[in-house]
Order: sequence, then C-alpha cells, then structure tokens
Amino acid sequence: MANPYQVTPPQAPRRRSGGGIVAFVVLALIVGGIYGASRWLGKDDGKPAASASASASASAKPTKSSDPGNPESSSDTSSSWKVGDCGGPDPENQPDGYRPQKCSASGATFKAIDIKDASMFPGSIQCPPGTDLMIQVSISYGNSKKGGIPTNTLCGRNLSGDHPGDPGAGGGQLVQGDCVTDQAQEVPCATAGSGSSKVLGLVKQKSECPSGTTEPMQLTMAIGRPYDVICTDG
Repeated sequence: MANPYQVTPPQAPRRRSGGGIVAFVVLALIVGGIYGASRWLGKDDGKPAASASASASASAKPTKSSDPGNPESSSDTSSSWKVGDCGGPDPENQPDGYRPQKCSASGATFKAIDIKDASMFPGSIQCPPGTDLMIQVSISYGNSKKGGIPTNTLCGRNLSGDHPGDPGAGGGQLVQGDCVTDQAQEVPCATAGSGSSKVLGLVKQKSECPSGTTEPMQLTMAIGRPYDVICTDG
C-alpha cells in the first residue's frame, strides 16, 4: 500500500545546452580581446613597437645660461657611457652630434669624469670641479637619433689643454675660485674688469659664508640648486 504522506520529488530541470554555448562565446570574446590588445600594442610583424637605439648624437647646441648653476650643456642619445669613456663629434649628426670614441682616437675630444642621474631641473646637477661640458644622455626609440628619454648627465673634461671649467677660467659650472660680475655672471678672472669679484663659497644662507666675504650675493630662488648665496670678496 502506498504511503499517503510520501511526496514524490519533482524531476530535476534538464540542463539547457545553450548555456555552454554562451560560456564558450564569452570566453572566445575575452581571448580575442586580449589578442587584439597585444596586436595593437605591438607591430604586425611581431617585433616590439620600440627598441633602444645604440646611436650617439647631440640634438642641442651648447647654450650659456644666465643661471650660474646651469653651465653649457648639450644632449646625447647614447645610454652606455661610463666614467673614463671618451667621446667626440659625430660626423653623422653634424654639427652638434657626439659619440663614444676610444681615448686614443684622433676624433676624441673629451673624457667622462663623472656620470650623474638625469634631472628635470638642470641646475640641480652638480658636476665635479674641472668639468668643461655637460652632456645629457638619453635613450631613444626606433630609428630616431634625436630626442629621447633623459637617463643620465655626463660630466666631461676636454682632452686638450683648453679647460674652461677650471676655477677662474670663466666656463663650466660656478665653483669656488671663479670670478663673477656684480650681476652674478661668471667671467674669466684673467680678464675680469672693475665690479667683478672672486667666489669664496657657495652656500644656502649668508651666515654660512666664509671669512673674507664682503659682498654676499643673494640669488633668486631656483628649484634644485644646492646654493642660494654666492660669497664674494667684493
């Protein structure tokens, strides 16, 4: 006799085959989207969209800035400079190009005496005394030899006997022993006229000037510059 309280459970609903199709379509769309993005970010031939250039060139002529903390400088698109390396003009990128060369090569004109990190503020980069030129080192992409992303700053010293970066010579960055006009413009000490004075120190505050200072020059504020006062003997 059948149990009157027994309830026959309903049959489980039959799984529709369409759900598997939908899941497959969604998965295919995701995979296709990833593949399309990868193709968009790269070249069609499978090569990367950008490659580091090994060429060396300068795209800017050396310019003299009125800021005593920003000396003559230029730019180079080689990213492999080391202290002790030499370089010279790049004949393939005249008139402002530079490229690494052996120090014994006839075309070598300077040697790297220090390598600094790149900076958005040129005045914040301080090269060692005796630096005759500063070269912005960049890495470029594609076949372009100009421009690029700054990576380092090369502090160079001429291989010849001409050293404008030496104290008192009138070039390079301002250092102790240089001479300046009453407008804080660096001039060669040998030809400095009346109104010029010798730099005794470069400090943040006038109270930090060394003894013998008679005319401390307060400079306008410059981001990154390590000093704000030029201590001179008047």
